[in-house]
Amino acid sequence: MTKGTTVRERGIYVLPSLFTTAGLFSGFYALIAAVQGRYELAAWALIVAAVFDILDGRVARLLHAESDFGAQYDSICDMLSFGIAPAVLVYLWALAPLHKAGWLAAFLIAACSALRLARFNVQQDTQSKRYFNGLPTPASAMLIATAVLFYEDSQLIPASWLWFGISVTLAWLMVSRVPFFAGKDVDLQRRRPAITLLIFLVVIVFIMVNPHMNLFVLAMAYCIHGILFGLSQRFRKTDDDASENAGDDSPPASPPAD
Repeated sequence: MTKGTTVRERGIYVLPSLFTTAGLFSGFYALIAAVQGRYELAAWALIVAAVFDILDGRVARLLHAESDFGAQYDSICDMLSFGIAPAVLVYLWALAPLHKAGWLAAFLIAACSALRLARFNVQQDTQSKRYFNGLPTPASAMLIATAVLFYEDSQLIPASWLWFGISVTLAWLMVSRVPFFAGKDVDLQRRRPAITLLIFLVVIVFIMVNPHMNLFVLAMAYCIHGILFGLSQRFRKTDDDASENAGDDSPPASPPAD
């Protein structure tokens, strides 16, 4: 073998890829259900896809089975599950009465999902493990899916122009630089205080009390927290810059008296 020759790894890590494929199947099923007008079923399928999306990454890190192939395969599957499927769902469920404006808003979700995933791929080495740079595509899809569950359970009719605004906002958040909590630095294998388990149990009970409403509340809270956190960081930076400028503009000290 000549010096400098790159050795290409053969084969794939099967277990993480199986979870990714299961997520792809759920996203595709959500797309079919949305086209058939079974919006609640489509919403649940998207939630299942999000669960598999979390598991495939966790399993890959746990088994030290991360690879370039797995990362690219995951992004392609995410494009369908969290880009195309939720865009079609929100269009058929809420935006169709707006005709061209409706499908353009849905297209923005799909297009910005692709841009968000492409940016994530090229910035993986420099991406913070604590915060995402822009709204993750699964979070955008979860807001749409949980909203469908809430509206269907409450027998509410979605307001088309309201969801036009929400769709455009979600598209913008995905390509923005607004920070959103990632949680990738949370190591569940390490010892944690007992209160951590209690918090998980409280969240599970909160969801189970009324999953149709409380899942929507959690998805909305996640989307809003990034905006609030980004604004607080900007105001803090403005205050720090103002303090530095005030220090620079202070009059020079008078020379000592003779």
